[in-house]
Amino acid sequence: MTRSLLIVDDDQELVELMSDAFSRDGRFDIKTANNGFDAGMLVKEFRPDLVVLDIMLPDINGKEVCQRVRADSTLEAVKVICISGMVEEDKIQELRLSGADEFLHKPFDIDQIVSSALACAERARGNA
Repeated sequence: MTRSLLIVDDDQELVELMSDAFSRDGRFDIKTANNGFDAGMLVKEFRPDLVVLDIMLPDINGKEVCQRVRADSTLEAVKVICISGMVEEDKIQELRLSGADEFLHKPFDIDQIVSSALACAERARGNA
């Protein structure tokens, strides 16, 4: 079963690296965005099963994007994996309270993000 995935990060190299990894896995239909505004628009249009979302974006930060997704009841099935280089536990807790399903610290192993995404997607199917 193919799942839809939106990758959001302002680091184009990382976006390409993640896109390649998810493409190799073969279970994802992938779209990408490089800022929070585009991410918000794509979530509404593309309605992904899963969003891999960087927190430090050049315009609207990832936490706000996550809150907007969670505020839209038609997007309640969307799973959000936040990624960031920040390590403050209180900030990570704020992200979880904003609706993040998972959090991964940068730098992460590229296989780790794929396996986290698959686990998240499986949990989503289990709850559906």
